[in-house]
Amino acid sequence: MNPTIDAHTFRAVLGRFATGVTVVTARDDEGHDHGMTVSAFCSVSLEPPLVLTCLDRAATLLPRLAQGATFAVNVLSSSQEALSRRFASEVDDRFDGVGYTRGPLGSPLLDEALAYLECRIESMVDAGDHVIIIARVEHTHVSEDADPLLYYRSGYGRLVR
Repeated sequence: MNPTIDAHTFRAVLGRFATGVTVVTARDDEGHDHGMTVSAFCSVSLEPPLVLTCLDRAATLLPRLAQGATFAVNVLSSSQEALSRRFASEVDDRFDGVGYTRGPLGSPLLDEALAYLECRIESMVDAGDHVIIIARVEHTHVSEDADPLLYYRSGYGRLVR
């Protein structure tokens, strides 16, 4: 028996899996910064250090990543929900008024993030309505000892220990 799974049901099931929240950022060839909130992020390999993130084909960040070949993953803290919402919305300049510095590869690194990983794209794989981006981690930094921002059942949450 192979029941058809509709998108609404599939989303509801996947929503039961709590994830951390990241903002993926990149700088294009013209020197403009781009970023978006991403919860589809995970480690792939320790040797070599590889991570992956998945972006919808319609994401405006996707062509920028293909153009630039480097990006940063900013791991958000529980105090950065507003920042996550900003980078998930259709704001013209998502970086306006947002504090950040440049990483060694030129990517924007958001102030007060728990950590960042600056990466170089190794491959991009088509997967349904998304693209899987596999990247080698070239620089990292842990900047704060705080709790992570979590996403669960279409809403934000915090880790309770």
